[in-house]
Amino acid sequence: MNSAARYQVKSENRNVTHAAGVVGVATLLSRIFGYVRDMVLASFFGAGMTMDAFIAAFRIPNLLRRLFGEGSLSIAFVPVFTETLLKGGREDGLRLAVSALKLLLVCLLVVSIIGVVAAPSILQVVAPGFSDLPEKMGLTVTLTRVMFPYVAFIGLVALCMGILNVLGHFAAPAIAPVLLNLAMIGAVFAASRFSDSETVQVMGLAGGVLLGGVLQLALQLPYLVKHGVRFWVGSGLWHPAMKKVGILMLPTIFGAAVYQINILVGTLLASLLPEGSVSYLYYADRLVQFPLGIFAQAAATAVLPSLSRQAANGDQAGMGDTFGHAMSLVLFITIPAMVGLIALREPIVALLFQRGAFDAQTTRLTSDALLYYALGLWAFAAVRIVVSTFYAMQDTRTPVKTATISIAVNILFGMALMGPMKHCGLALATSLASVVNLVLLVVVLRTKLGVIRWRLIFSSCLKTLAASGLMALGVVVICRLLIPLEAETGSLRLLAGVSAGIIGGMVIFSAAAWTLKIPEWQNVMVLMRRSLNRS
Repeated sequence: MNSAARYQVKSENRNVTHAAGVVGVATLLSRIFGYVRDMVLASFFGAGMTMDAFIAAFRIPNLLRRLFGEGSLSIAFVPVFTETLLKGGREDGLRLAVSALKLLLVCLLVVSIIGVVAAPSILQVVAPGFSDLPEKMGLTVTLTRVMFPYVAFIGLVALCMGILNVLGHFAAPAIAPVLLNLAMIGAVFAASRFSDSETVQVMGLAGGVLLGGVLQLALQLPYLVKHGVRFWVGSGLWHPAMKKVGILMLPTIFGAAVYQINILVGTLLASLLPEGSVSYLYYADRLVQFPLGIFAQAAATAVLPSLSRQAANGDQAGMGDTFGHAMSLVLFITIPAMVGLIALREPIVALLFQRGAFDAQTTRLTSDALLYYALGLWAFAAVRIVVSTFYAMQDTRTPVKTATISIAVNILFGMALMGPMKHCGLALATSLASVVNLVLLVVVLRTKLGVIRWRLIFSSCLKTLAASGLMALGVVVICRLLIPLEAETGSLRLLAGVSAGIIGGMVIFSAAAWTLKIPEWQNVMVLMRRSLNRS
């Protein structure tokens, strides 16, 4: 590789790291408000019938958002949009963006209408265990019908995110979920002012979901106009490049959203377990989504435009280096996050959720599920990077094949483990299925991008594991010294203990990373110094 090529690769890696930082910070803010939202929901509804109904109802539009929005359309659209911009010019690329938005709006309106009408039939498949409880099933159907139009708003938001990311803007799409969380929190409190009934309050919550979708879309529109997207310019529903988007999109429905499909399978099987099982898995999954959203999704979002540019230019060597950089960066962050979640799982659940209807028993059962979800955190994160690489190369078949196998593995493990381990078995099945998916993807990728420096990735990963092990020992000691075995709900001592564990763990890990000279640590420090110098 000549000096010009090396400079280009370093430039792309810096772009990926910087963009991942921007998305990560915005996502962190979103996750903080997300936990405020979950604390409010836990306090109002606990883990009973009302919360089970809302979670089951919300999973349907949320899954469709990931399948047809982030999971397929956005990922299929970004490589084609990038290629059109590079080869057809900016004007042609922007015409493609407008056509895609118009066509998607029509499709999503049709899907929303079908979803509202067919809600009872859909829930017979998604939550069959609710059929024996008419009141629970009736409430779930009503909530599903109220929230289904959310699919239209959030699907458009996902496409806007893809357009803006390729055009170099990452902040607005990443921070949009804050508006959803604020709308849901405000809706619950507003409904509680009018009635003490949980049914009325949860209906208000469903209305807050719809409002959140409207606000998120409204946030994107000014930035699209700023970057040259003109909705009012004469452009039909069809652009020639949309054919390629459609060809890529169909198989990616399964390949990109396998994690969400596996979570849905867990919800389906959990509906057959004792009441509260759906909620335990939901709250545990929310905690796993914190590092997964901030770091893994941020890196995957940031790396896709860079990989797509390199793929469009036929730069396989550059793709290999960019993939290796992104993979090492994600593992460097998610491995210690996994260890920290496992070590602090019960105190964190107690601190965030244990109040009102969310009692100590619910805390214990939720933290048990969190343990088994956290074991697969590194695999959940790594899969997102590998899948983005395949889609940048416009290879949709491989992720579909591995995803299909992964879903089958999740179902088999879930059915086998839910008996002896209850809801914990379903969480473990999801983690095991993701590991299987990752292994299969990596085996194929090694043949397609032989230029990847696997030894450097493994070396960095081993050092990260060593640093995380030292961190775990320190966190355990801090927990035993500062966190009481029977902490009062919301006590300052519990807050101080959890905070000390997190901060202490970060300090120990940072010191170990510096001592071991982990490359990703040095890259992050360089980026932080540059950011400070600019400010």
